[in-house]
Amino acid sequence: MKELVRVAVDAMGGDFAPAEPVKGAVDAVNADERITVLLVGKSECVQEELKKYEYPKDRIQMIQASEVIETGEPPVNAIRGKKDSSIVVGMNLLRHGEADAFVSSGSTGAVLVGGQVIVGRIKGVERPPLAPLIPTAKGVSLLIDCGANVDARASHLNQFATMGSIYMEQVMGLKNPKVAIVNIGAEEEKGNALVKETFPLLQNNKDINFVGNIEARNIPAGDADVVVCEAFVGNVILKLYEGVGATLISKIKSGMMENLRSKIGALLVKPALKKTLKSFDSSEYGGAPMLGLKGLVVKTHGSSKSVEFKNSILQCIQFKEGHISDKIREHLAVQTSGEE
Repeated sequence: MKELVRVAVDAMGGDFAPAEPVKGAVDAVNADERITVLLVGKSECVQEELKKYEYPKDRIQMIQASEVIETGEPPVNAIRGKKDSSIVVGMNLLRHGEADAFVSSGSTGAVLVGGQVIVGRIKGVERPPLAPLIPTAKGVSLLIDCGANVDARASHLNQFATMGSIYMEQVMGLKNPKVAIVNIGAEEEKGNALVKETFPLLQNNKDINFVGNIEARNIPAGDADVVVCEAFVGNVILKLYEGVGATLISKIKSGMMENLRSKIGALLVKPALKKTLKSFDSSEYGGAPMLGLKGLVVKTHGSSKSVEFKNSILQCIQFKEGHISDKIREHLAVQTSGEE
């Protein structure tokens, strides 16, 4: 029998804590016997939520953390000052090998700072990016970076491309994934200074299958498997993606309820439509892994519901079994030695 994947979950972070993180944890252990969850937070609150569910008691454990880092707190001060917060306690479990991954929908700033300060970067990694899977017409693409490094350099984006390729190949099983950089046109000479400086680095990166520029309108079509950009652009793409998706779903639903004919049509297409809409729901693909750390940290939306927690927990299985951190370490060690 394979060793269980131990996932520490921040039970106090996010808009709907502890109810949604706890439900997501229960759903995850009920869905896959390879998972065990360490729920980190105020034990009495967590226990109250757990009473609502049936689950294998030996695969959910409570870890006491008396403090909570709020969204508005300065991240560095919060990580330093709140040693018994759910984020700090959870990341220390990961750092000391008591957990294989940490999942949180708490303060993004605190998660990013904690990831680097507590868990630590892999040697050779300049900046760890956040990399969510986004739905496309062909399946999913990896958007890297979506929020961690607003003022990235060309060398950072080059590393993002390498790490993203490894993730898509090892976790998603996609051989030789196509890598593109976000630009305002397909021509090589277009773009701002950062994109122009990054382009030749990606062309010469032997660890990736670089296919050139990608315009934002071609991202949903799935023209690239790894979509590279700095965090400001990536975050705008991600938020617009989510907003347009939610608006379209709302419009489709209201249109189908307009009159008797549309309601009859809705009944006929409901099974197929439900499946299609589900495939374009970003929560189905879990959170954004913070690549380049010594352990797996997954950041989910602050408004995450149980389904996103469940899928974020389950995606940790492929990350561990694919030995992603080890493969990133190996590739970057080769790149670094080659430069020297």
